[in-house]
Amino acid sequence: MKLFITLIFTIFLIYSNTFAVAGNSSTDEIAKYRELLADGNPAELWEMRGEELWKKKIDPKSVSLEQCDLGKGPGIVKGAYVELPRYFNDVNKVMDLEQRLIYCRKNIQGLSHEQAVKIPYGSVGNPSDIEALVSYITAESKGMKMAVSTKHPLEKEAYEVGKRFFFYRAGSHDFSCATCHSADEKRIRLQELPNLLNKADAQKTYTTWPAYRLSQGEVRTMQHRLSDCLRQQRFPEPIYASETITALIMFLAKNAEGGIFDAPALKR
Repeated sequence: MKLFITLIFTIFLIYSNTFAVAGNSSTDEIAKYRELLADGNPAELWEMRGEELWKKKIDPKSVSLEQCDLGKGPGIVKGAYVELPRYFNDVNKVMDLEQRLIYCRKNIQGLSHEQAVKIPYGSVGNPSDIEALVSYITAESKGMKMAVSTKHPLEKEAYEVGKRFFFYRAGSHDFSCATCHSADEKRIRLQELPNLLNKADAQKTYTTWPAYRLSQGEVRTMQHRLSDCLRQQRFPEPIYASETITALIMFLAKNAEGGIFDAPALKR
C-alpha cells in the first residue's frame, strides 16, 4: 500500500510541475489530485486500529479507555474533538486531545508516563498508538463545527499564550509562525502558506488535521504538524504534548471557530 501511494505521489509531482511550467495553477492541480484520492484515504486503517485501542482492555489495570472523559462525559467521543483544547476540572488545566489521552492512559489504564508517550509519531514497522487513537477520535467529529471555548480564565490564558507564541521570533533564522502564516497568497515552491489570521484560511487549514501524509506514509497529528513547523523555523524541538504547543493549538483552533471539521484528511 505505501509503495503504491509513494509511486502515485511521485507521478503527481511530475504531473503538477509540468502544469506549473505550462502556466496552470499548481494549487489547482494539487486540489484535483487530492480529490482523486479522497475516497481511498489510508487514514481509515488508522481509524479502525484506533477504535480497537480505545475499546481494548490493557494491563496493568485491565481497563479500556472507554472511561476516559474527553470533555463530553466518560467514553463519549462523538463531537469531542471540535471542542478541544478545553479546560478540564479534574486537572485544573487546559488540555488538547493528545495531552488528555496521555492523562487517561496513565490515570485510567495505569501506564507509566514513559509507556503513555511511547512512540508519539509512528514510522514503518513502528506504529504509534497515539496517532491511531487520535485518528479514531477526530473522525467522530467529521461534519461538525469547530466550537472551542475561551470562557474559562485558563482557556483565555492559553489562547493569549498561544497568540504570543505565534508571533514570537527566535532561532537562527529569526522566524516565527507569523513569518509564513500571517499574509495572503504566500507559498514555498508548490506549497501554499495559509494565512492563519484569516478566518477562512484558518478554518480550511485547522479542520483538515490530523492527516495522512503521502510523503511519509503515516497519519500525522496536530502536535506533529506544529513540531515539524518549529523544526523548519530552526527552533529547539518541543517536548511532546508540552503546555506551549497546547496553547498554540488553542490559538489556532479558536481562529478556526465555525469551520466544518473534515479530518483525518489527505495531504502530500
